Amino acid sequence: QVQPVESGGGLAQAGGSLRLSCAASGRTFRGNTMGWFRQAPGKEREFVAAITWSAGSTYYADSVKGRFTISRDNAKNTVYLQMNSLKPEDTAVYYCAASYSTRPRSEGGTYNYWGQGTQVTVSS
Repeated sequence: QVQPVESGGGLAQAGGSLRLSCAASGRTFRGNTMGWFRQAPGKEREFVAAITWSAGSTYYADSVKGRFTISRDNAKNTVYLQMNSLKPEDTAVYYCAASYSTRPRSEGGTYNYWGQGTQVTVSS
């Protein structure tokens, strides 16, 4: 099975940028739609962005549209989340997930494999 492994989290100031990476451990992400989710303290996990295997389709939550960009490098088996214009409300643990779906999905239940998460903290 595939195991996503996130990296790149850390501390940023409001208005700053961070780039998260998600690498495949085990087998590759070949054919998988990939998604990013986040969970802030005391809140439910929420969808952030998703991208299909071919990168032909992407899908974003309204809260990050225009600020975050999801991309993937299939040769490196890595998915990225470029986060710009960060806000304090973006503070959360960010999770990468892999899905067998051929469409970018926002429902967490459609994802089959999850990473351990990486902390992103945005200070005001």
